[in-house]
Amino acid sequence: MTAPSTAPSTAPSATPSTAPFTGVVFIATSLDGFIARPDGDIDWLTARGAGAGETGYDEFMAGIDALVMGRGTYEKALTFDAWPYPGRTVLLLSRRAVPGADPRVHVVPDLDSAVAALEAAGARRVYVDGGQVVQSFLAAGLVREITLTTVPVLLGRGLPLFGPLPADVDLEHRRTRVLGAGFVQTTYAVAG
Repeated sequence: MTAPSTAPSTAPSATPSTAPFTGVVFIATSLDGFIARPDGDIDWLTARGAGAGETGYDEFMAGIDALVMGRGTYEKALTFDAWPYPGRTVLLLSRRAVPGADPRVHVVPDLDSAVAALEAAGARRVYVDGGQVVQSFLAAGLVREITLTTVPVLLGRGLPLFGPLPADVDLEHRRTRVLGAGFVQTTYAVAG
C-alpha cells in the first residue's frame, strides 16, 4: 500500500495560441540562467561576446518585423551607440513608460494590449525580448521558438530568464551549435 500523494496535480502543458504571429525568443544567458546582473548590467556578456563569433543574430533580425520588450530591455537599448531596431515596429510593454515620449516605440500597458497592437500592425514574426516579457508570452502560449545562447560564466545571482509557469512548456530540440569562446547556442520549437 502506498501513501496518497500530497503533490499538486500537474496542469496540462501550455500550448501555442492561435495568434496570427509567431513569437520568437533569441537571448543569451549565463550558465546559471541569468540574463543580467541584479542591477540590469550585462557586462558579463558584452565583455565576452566578441569571442563567440557569428551568432546568427543578423540573420535572425532579418526575419523579424516587430519586437516586444520590457522597460529594462528598452533602457539597456538606449545605452547603445545607435538604436538597434530601425524600421521595425517596437512595442514597449510597461505600465510606467510614458506613451509618445519616444517615437520609436509604442507603449502598451499589458499583454492583451500588446497582442492587439501586434495584430493591428500585421506582425508575422515577433521578437520577444526581456525576462518578464518572455515569461509572460510563454505563460500565454505566444512563443513558438526559443534560441538560447549560453555564455560560459556563472553569475550566482541576477535577473532570471525563466520563472513560474501555469503548466509545463514542452520543447522540441531543433539544433545546437558550439560558437567561439565556449558559447553554446540551442534552438527549440515550442511543442504543440
